[in-house]
Amino acid sequence: MHWVIQLFIFLLTLKLAAELILGALNRRSVMAHAGQMPDTFKGVMDEETYRKSTAYTLAKNSLGAVVNTYDSIILLLILLSGVLPWAFSGLQSFCGDSLWAQALTLFVIGVALSVPAMPFEWWSQFRLEERFGFNKSTVALWVTDKLKGLVIGFALGYPLLCLLLWFFQKASGTWWIWAFGAIFVFQILVLLLYPRLILPLFNKLTPLPEGDLRDRLLALGERTGFKASTIHVMDGSKRSSHSNAFFTGFGRFRRIVLFDTLVEQLEPEELEAVLAHEIGHYKRGHVPKMLALSAISLFIGLGVIAWLIGESWFFTAFGFSADLGIARFVPALLLFSLLSGLVTFWLTPFFNALSRKHEYEADAFAREAMGSPDPLVRSLRKMYEKNLGNLTPHPLFSAFYYSHPTLLEREQSLRERKEA
Repeated sequence: MHWVIQLFIFLLTLKLAAELILGALNRRSVMAHAGQMPDTFKGVMDEETYRKSTAYTLAKNSLGAVVNTYDSIILLLILLSGVLPWAFSGLQSFCGDSLWAQALTLFVIGVALSVPAMPFEWWSQFRLEERFGFNKSTVALWVTDKLKGLVIGFALGYPLLCLLLWFFQKASGTWWIWAFGAIFVFQILVLLLYPRLILPLFNKLTPLPEGDLRDRLLALGERTGFKASTIHVMDGSKRSSHSNAFFTGFGRFRRIVLFDTLVEQLEPEELEAVLAHEIGHYKRGHVPKMLALSAISLFIGLGVIAWLIGESWFFTAFGFSADLGIARFVPALLLFSLLSGLVTFWLTPFFNALSRKHEYEADAFAREAMGSPDPLVRSLRKMYEKNLGNLTPHPLFSAFYYSHPTLLEREQSLRERKEA
């Protein structure tokens, strides 16, 4: 067996083992507190809701274990069965080897690789989420969303793929540096276009109506130095009863979006605290910081691809010909996209630790803007209750996977800073 295959199987097994162990630890932690809600969380939700949140967490945990195992088996089959070089060869024979044809081959195979995940996506939406009362979508809407995503992906991604291939053909030694610049500019454009052109294709955004709530939130923006002409409410309830708020775009293109479910669930002062938290992300420069981190990751990733393209063993180990010539860009990109997760998986806790740091900073900003931690604490508690959040995750699980601190961690941080 080729040493590359041995390494691939080892890394895949190690990743799956870590996922299953972390999931098992989290399941054990939840079940240890399933009988009765810990006194620490009295007032967050009633006992009936707590039992429902426990059942919801355990159901997601079980599905996650199945999905992780399934994904690993699918990846193993894709890379060891020879289907990838077979599909590449067949599409290349059918489409040709022009720049446009190679980009189309890459896009078609990429779409095909996403198909095996769809049954579990459907099950999660229409079985698990439906069971706990969260699903508000229909099969027709779900399919429409997939088709819209496919069209948008082609409209944006295909020209970019063509440009990357052109760089590879015209500047074989430095193509990846030019590609980095092109992809980075593309990411900026998407950030600018998303709130104005892409998001409205999926959801209806309406300005927050005139009234006390709007005046309160705009006044918050004024006193915190975040001038916004309007705040948008998104009809998230047409797909799910989960509630959220998010900040998108930057500069004059920035938008703060509140789910309609969130507006219904929270009192005006609590919504103000949530908005203050989102403004905190902007004022603390979290968007450019994460953009810079993304740029560094992109630069390193493209550098690795550029190195692998020159190594024949990378192709032959997975059934591709060593003599692909200019056409090796497509299989190199496909293989890297499939294999890179085996390495980047282990960086997950570090990226999430940074994300949690940003959340603490945004919480602190909201506390100062509101003059008290209480409004934000109340809003967090309500969101945990309405979303059936896991109150008792295992510390290792939350440290590895959670992009936000747990409810207890956030409350403690807000209270301690107040007392200090």
